[in-house]
Amino acid sequence: MLAAAIVSMISALTLYSIGVWSEKIAGWLKPWHVGLFIAGLVFDTTGTTLMGEIAGKFEINLHGLTGLAAILLMLGHAAWAGFVIWKQRDELRASFHRLSLFVWAIWLVPFLSGMIMAMGR
Repeated sequence: MLAAAIVSMISALTLYSIGVWSEKIAGWLKPWHVGLFIAGLVFDTTGTTLMGEIAGKFEINLHGLTGLAAILLMLGHAAWAGFVIWKQRDELRASFHRLSLFVWAIWLVPFLSGMIMAMGR
């Protein structure tokens, strides 16, 4: 189960990072970016669920709280991205990367704190 959790989290990091940074570099939100955001969310949720099963509990600490916030932000981010694509408003598509970078940066906190905590064991 640990191997599946690790692969899921690394997949989430890879897919979400490619989605966020390719959208930033392009300067324009495209439908395939939304697909990467959703795929990153799915892998992150899967990895988080598996890690929770391994740990056997949810802890209220920096890692737990930022992890919960990150999943909720990723969900909101993907939903908003879908809305922006659906509405096809140029000003929303052109400025969307600001939100993406914010959510990605927040997401890195629990990802990195989880790695650091695991290395300390």
